[in-house]
Order: sequence, then structure tokens, then C-alpha cells
Amino acid sequence: MFIETETTPNPSTLKFLPGKKVMPSGTRDFASPEDAEASPLAQALFDTGEVTGVFFGSDFVSVTAAPGSDWSALKAQVVSVLLDHFVSEAPLFAGGNASGFSVPAEDDDLIFEDDPAQSEIVEQIKELLETRIRPAVAGDGGDIRYRGFRDGVVYLQMQGACSGCPSSTATLKHGIEGLLKHYVPEVSEVRAA
Repeated sequence: MFIETETTPNPSTLKFLPGKKVMPSGTRDFASPEDAEASPLAQALFDTGEVTGVFFGSDFVSVTAAPGSDWSALKAQVVSVLLDHFVSEAPLFAGGNASGFSVPAEDDDLIFEDDPAQSEIVEQIKELLETRIRPAVAGDGGDIRYRGFRDGVVYLQMQGACSGCPSSTATLKHGIEGLLKHYVPEVSEVRAA
């Protein structure tokens, strides 16, 4: 088995591609060792002592290193952990598979409830996020989650390599905001949630 690596716009994060499906559907962000208890793989990556974030995408794993970590040494450790996991076909989540493990639905973690009168606008925003924005963000080793829409402002949460990335503000303001404003005139601004 060969695991490819790719840099991301976030210099603290590398994207690892094992050449196979990682998540059957959706994504999963582990922002702390406590979050990682649900996944033996994420836990093993945090156990290196130099990892501060793990993100599972559909066909990749993004790993964020602690400030001051040396990627040249850490990269070999991460590849070793990933190889051990994927070659042994170990389960991704504790309990053998993802059944019984719940990831909150996107609407479960909204900042506030969307106004039913604006449901058409919200659906347009979500459609653009799903078809145009999420694939591009996944290419950089991350994901983006819809968190709400109110008074012309779209609230989004960056995950994986995009969370904490120095260019994430520019991505939100110049890339995503511009696209949403172009296709959905009711959008006046995009903010990080």
C-alpha cells in the first residue's frame, strides 16, 4: 500500500491519501484527543504527541501538527500509523464500524434556526455549498459546514485543514462570499462561525 501526501494552504496541515475510501459518507473532525476517543485511528495519530487535529474526508485524512513540530519527522510517524491501520483493515470507529456512532446532522448544530420564510434562499445556499464549494475545500484537505443564515449573513464553519488556516479568512471573504453573493443576491456577507 502506498499513501500519498499533499500540502494544504495551511502550513500546519498535511493531507494523506491512502488510495481508498476513508469515510463511507460525510466527514469527521477531531479537534482534540478527547474527541478522538471515538476512533482508534484518530487516537493513534494524537498519541504521537505532536498532532493537534485530525480530519477524515471521503478519501483522505488531514493531520494538523502542533506549532513548532517538525513535519519531516512527524510525516513518517503519521504514514506509519495510517499504513498500520489501513493494511490491518482495523475499524475506523470504536465498536467495529460507524453504526451506533452518531455525527450530528448539519441542522443540529445551527447557530440559530433558519427562518422558514427564507427556506428557498437557504436551499440555494446549501446547494451551492454542496456542489461548488465543498469539493474545492475538500481538495485542500478540509470541509465547510453551514451554520445559519440571518439578515443576509451566511454563517459557515471551516473544518480540517481549513480550520485555523492563515488563508481561511480570504477563502471565506473573497472566494465563498463572492460566489454566494453572485448566485444568491440576498446574501450580503459570509462570516466564520
